[in-house]
Amino acid sequence: MREVRIGEIVMGQGNPIVLIAGPCVIEDYASTISIAKKLKEIKTALGIPLIFKASYDKANRSSVDSYRGPGLKEGLEILRAVKREVGLPVLSDVHRFEEIGPAAEILDVLQVPAFLCRQTDFVMEVARQAKVINVKKGQFMAPWEMGNVVEKVKRAGNENLIITERGTVFGYNNLVVDFRSLPLMKAFGFPVVFDATHSVQQPGGLGKASGGDREMALYLARAAVAVGVDGIFCEVHPDPDCALCDGPNSLRLSELDEVIREWMALDGLVKARKG
Repeated sequence: MREVRIGEIVMGQGNPIVLIAGPCVIEDYASTISIAKKLKEIKTALGIPLIFKASYDKANRSSVDSYRGPGLKEGLEILRAVKREVGLPVLSDVHRFEEIGPAAEILDVLQVPAFLCRQTDFVMEVARQAKVINVKKGQFMAPWEMGNVVEKVKRAGNENLIITERGTVFGYNNLVVDFRSLPLMKAFGFPVVFDATHSVQQPGGLGKASGGDREMALYLARAAVAVGVDGIFCEVHPDPDCALCDGPNSLRLSELDEVIREWMALDGLVKARKG
């Protein structure tokens, strides 16, 4: 498996599990910096490699009236502040071609949303400009189909690739996780991340917003670590019930350090056995 480097972080090839965490969407400057600082404290205390994530524009909200974020310009400046003031590498998702260049100047990782993972021209352009590209597997795709996406990224000249599992459509407004997908996608030779909180999302389940079952995210994350995943992706918020996006499936920030300790212990056991 290829190692992927994000600053000082090394992902894959049996390296310790990496945490990708942050709020679903940037709500404002102050709250974003506050969450990033709390995550930095957890990172320092536990020694877990950490990438901060937040969306500057949630272009795929259920309702046209839903909060989307501050937009490209202001959002990227806030993420730049997270890098400079807090000292964390940053990840965000891009939805349009015109966002790719400005985002690539600031972000350490550019993420292709699950809904766009089969858009060939878009995926390849992100791959051309990104330092590191994270592609989320579409909810509508089998894990072996991601081999075609991997080939698109490689043809664009980028082998700093991460693949993220985020569940598969299972009936209406529901997702299910097949944990066979993690080793199947690792066979492509790149690090695989498990998105614990989006995997318990109930897309459109509240009519004009998505529902979720955040308690189940902890069980799924534990299972993914036991399988040998390279990273855990989770959305966190100080008060998920008041979050402006994805609150029902976001983890409570104050409870994060305890579950991370569990993930790290299990990760060490699994990778020591493999090694």
